[in-house]
Amino acid sequence: MRILISNDDGYHAQGIQTLTEALSTIADVVVAAPDRNCSGASNSLTLENPLRVRELAPQRYAVQGTPTDSVHLALRQLVPWEPDFVITGINHGANLGDDVLYSGTVAAATEGFFLGAPAIAVSLCGHQHFETAAHVVKQFLAKNQRHAAPSHRLININVPDVPIDSLEGWKVTRLGARHHAEDVIKQSDPRGKPIYWVGAPGQTQDAGPGTDFHAIAAQYVSITPLQVDLTAHDTLGVFSQWLSE
Repeated sequence: MRILISNDDGYHAQGIQTLTEALSTIADVVVAAPDRNCSGASNSLTLENPLRVRELAPQRYAVQGTPTDSVHLALRQLVPWEPDFVITGINHGANLGDDVLYSGTVAAATEGFFLGAPAIAVSLCGHQHFETAAHVVKQFLAKNQRHAAPSHRLININVPDVPIDSLEGWKVTRLGARHHAEDVIKQSDPRGKPIYWVGAPGQTQDAGPGTDFHAIAAQYVSITPLQVDLTAHDTLGVFSQWLSE
């Protein structure tokens, strides 16, 4: 296999290093990731400034840009072949429910998907057992080699932060939802001027059976197929009628 790896936590993050080490045993791997932490960058592209790249080792690139920049640049300039997969992560923390709209990890996978590659975003719901998430990705790829996934989709994988032997299994899930985020925190800088910190994500609102939140709480791997068409198809007729009245 040929795999492009990226992330949003930065080239030197533990998650991407663990994933790269694991997948390099089964595939030809290119890494192109931001040179710094870009968590929450979503699908942002750098359009007003040039992108600078450092090749830190053969096929290992640190990009002075966003996660989406990194994948776009890799697929359109740095990688000499079409990848079998674009895999992003292992993210430091969950990407569940509404998180996918903000996540640079999911956005990087989405860019690969936009450019024609099967894409997987993988997140560890914690900061300890990255080897568990890497093991899950290798299992997913092995299963795909035996029997190809049923459709060309963008896949969001979340893995409980537990040892491999403690996983209960896998569940195919839908996205849950959170309450609104916590309040913005106001503080002062050393000169007494106000500064603001975006608050933590809100608590879960829709976390019932079938959701990604529910699967993770029960120590199952959550597999959520995503689509990028945001059209509210069920309301097209309603708005057409409203406009005609």
